[in-house]
Order: sequence, then C-alpha cells, then structure tokens
Amino acid sequence: MRRIAVLDAPSNLGLRPPTATSVPGCAKAPGALRDHGLLRRLNARDAGCLTPPRYDPGDWRPGDGVCHAQEISAYSRRLADRIGAILDQGEFPVVLGGDCSIVLGSALAMHRLGEAVGGRIGLVFVDGHSDFRHPGNASYVGAAAGEDLALVTGRGQTDLAAIEGRRPYYRDIDVVVMGIRAQDEYRLDLQAAGIVTRPVPALRAEGAARSAQWARDQLVDCAGYWVHVDVDVLDPAVMPAVDAPEPGGIAFPELELLLSGLVESPHCLGVEITVFDPDYDPDGAYAEEITATIVAGLKAAHAVDARPDLVEARRDLAGPGRLAPAAAATRTGAAAEAVLAAPDPPVAVAEAAEDEPDAGDADLDGGAGVRVDPGTDLEATEDADDVVAEVVADDVVDVDSFVEPAADDQEPDPEPVAADDPGVTDEVGLDPDPERDGSVVRAATRPLGSAPLLDSKPLPATMPGMLRPRTVEDFTLPTQRPAFEVAPGQPADLA
Repeated sequence: MRRIAVLDAPSNLGLRPPTATSVPGCAKAPGALRDHGLLRRLNARDAGCLTPPRYDPGDWRPGDGVCHAQEISAYSRRLADRIGAILDQGEFPVVLGGDCSIVLGSALAMHRLGEAVGGRIGLVFVDGHSDFRHPGNASYVGAAAGEDLALVTGRGQTDLAAIEGRRPYYRDIDVVVMGIRAQDEYRLDLQAAGIVTRPVPALRAEGAARSAQWARDQLVDCAGYWVHVDVDVLDPAVMPAVDAPEPGGIAFPELELLLSGLVESPHCLGVEITVFDPDYDPDGAYAEEITATIVAGLKAAHAVDARPDLVEARRDLAGPGRLAPAAAATRTGAAAEAVLAAPDPPVAVAEAAEDEPDAGDADLDGGAGVRVDPGTDLEATEDADDVVAEVVADDVVDVDSFVEPAADDQEPDPEPVAADDPGVTDEVGLDPDPERDGSVVRAATRPLGSAPLLDSKPLPATMPGMLRPRTVEDFTLPTQRPAFEVAPGQPADLA
C-alpha cells in the first residue's frame, strides 16, 4: 500500500498579471483545497509547503525572455528536492499548485529519478491548453505557464529548459497530451514533434477510463510516469475559476475517471494539480468540487503497492558514502567531500544469491556472489562487464568514483555505444556550473541495461519492449494559426 503525501507548491510565477498592478490568485489554491479537508479525506501525510519567491515582474518587457525565469529555476530545484524526498520514503506525492510552471520542478525530479534507475520517465499532460509556445513558433515568450510543455521537452531558454544540464527532462516520445481543445493552436507543432495527443472530442468518444489506459499504453517503455493536471481541462460551464478558461472541456466525473485510471498503475509516480484560482471562487463551491474529484480520483493510489524496485534503487543511492538521493546531481566542492568522505578503503560487493528475494537485479553466474577486493582494477578484470557492484552495510565508495575529473586530467574515453541501442538515453549534461568550483559530482547510477525490473507485476499492456506504433489522428486544421492574434497595443503575452 502506498501512502499519499501532499506537498503545497503555491507558485504563481509563471502567470501574467490579471491587471497591471495585481497578482494572480493561483497561489491561494493549496490553502483553499486544504480548507475543504483534502488531506483528511485523502488520508494523506502533510508534506508541508514550499514557499515560492515573491511575484514581481518588475521592469520585464516583451522580448526579455520568460518572466521570473531566475526565480522559477531556483524554485524548480527546491521543488525537485522535496519531491525526491517524498519518493525516497516510498510515498505517492500529490503536489498542489500554483500555476503550470511547477511542472518544471516535478520534471527535474523525474529526470533525476530516471538517471538513478537507468530508465526514462514519461509525462501524462492533462491540460486544456497545449502550453507549447516557444521561440521556434512564436514571436516571443513571456509567461512560463503558457510554455511549460515546450520547456520540459527541451525547447526554450537554457536556464529553464536545461536546469542542471538536463535537457530535455522528458523526451517527445515519452509525453502524452490529453484534454486540449480540438482546435488548439499548437496541435500541428505537437504532431510534428511526435507528441501524441487525445483532444477532448476523442477523449469523450473513447471514454475517460479507456483514454487513461490508452495513455498508459503509450508509455510502456518508460520506467514510470508523472501526471500533470491543469484544472482548465474542465469546461468553464462547470469550472470557470481559472486564469484562461476555454470552452469545450470535460466534466468533473470524466476527470475523476481519468485520474483513477492513471493512478491505479504502480507505474504512476505522482500527480500535480494546477491553475485553480480561488479569487474566482468566492463561496468555495468550486474548491469543494475539485477536492471531491481529487479524493475520488486518487482513491486507487492507496490500493497500489509501493514500487519495491524503485524504493530499492533510491535506497542504493542513499547508502553509506553515497549522495543523498534528494540532493541535486551537481553537488560539488567541500559539500561533496563532506558527504562522500570515506574513512576506510572501499569494498564493493556484488551479491545475487538465488535464494534471496532482492537478488533478481543482478544475476551473476548462476547467483554466485562476486567480491572485489580494494584496489582491484575492474576494467582489467576479464568479467568486469558482468559485475554489478552494490554497496553493503557499512562499506563506502571512494569519492573519486563520483567526482568528474578536472579538464586537465587524462581519463580514457568511455567505450562508444551504438546510437540505435534501445537502452541508450541522451547524455546528461555535466558541464560545471560557472558559479561553482569547476568540479561536478554525478549521483551514483545504475548502468543502462542493468536497471531493476520496473514493475514486479507488470500490467498486461505495460510489459517492457511493447511500444506500439503510433498513428496520427485525422483532423481538419488546414494551416496553423498565427502564434498571436491581438489588437494593436494589446499585450501578446497570452498564457
């Protein structure tokens, strides 16, 4: 059984001001939902609140890039740390936003996790808008909440799209978009990128439950997936309390069925809820509707067992002498030395006894344990490629095994890997942070191809290696509309 942990992320940094001197009200959403007993009704642990930086566009002007970019980047790192800490406890995180820009924090957490377990993490993006505006298809960018899907797939300015040198956080083929309107202005761009979509008409025709299964089927090659829910996926007739209501959405019962179908899988790693604005809900009626829908939709999350493989992989990283899994992968300098100090010579032991329940991750010559003495050159060992080193009990790993060598150190280049190898993922950028001391620390990772099984009881349609061919749905848009259609003198920064 998984315990739900609710974390507030009340950031509104990704939205444009409703008026010249006002502040968006989405930051009040977590409090409004808590006031309606969300935690009690979910039987969830309170994981606290991550306070965002102050909302202040200052003298930002169109053409300056994404507004609040520096603040959003810093907040995303902290949010990723908090989500990682929840996952470390084997819990199911439910993040209450805030605007859509919080997806950058969860995306960063998922990319760190994917690197740790040697796999890819997918994204189910349930939103009334594609949020796919980026410099390649728009005259300029501005509000991150209208550009978040583009940013998490690697499109946009580096300080947001490549935090910690990770770009993209999600591959295009690992993203499923649901709930956009039939004539979304960036739907052609999504199609060209290979991002699969199910707009509202198709979602309703197939039904919410079957659509949830369809979304899971698209991500069968992923180690797991995160669910992003923007409540403007709902029709304004039933849910107008958002910053950009769009006609043609779904109803609350459909969202409930969709959520339930997505979280009932052990592959679902967490959920975030965004863009509810209590300023448009004076009597709290919409907050109550959202709370009831979340409670009913996440009920299935309690019934799913925690992922033992995922928890164990994270625990491996948190073992003695290793980096804390919730920490950023670029911890350096004195901090790294303090964390990784090794009082005794390291001893690595790889054990895979057949009679032990946790030994399935490393099958070494029929289950025989392999002990590697300190100082042994594994690269010179004949069977080095078959050794999967695990840290045990009080043993530690040498700092040098995690710290990238300085540029002037002569290290042999790694053995090249074929580009068509299905286990290959994009190389994680490890360029030193110019504000740091030049060294870079990579979190301990499992070699690709040596990752643990990602679901002890795979669902019928989610066995590894069953990625299905994707067909493009027919639609009638003859050409893409301009990125912005605005009157003279009207701001074009439309979230």
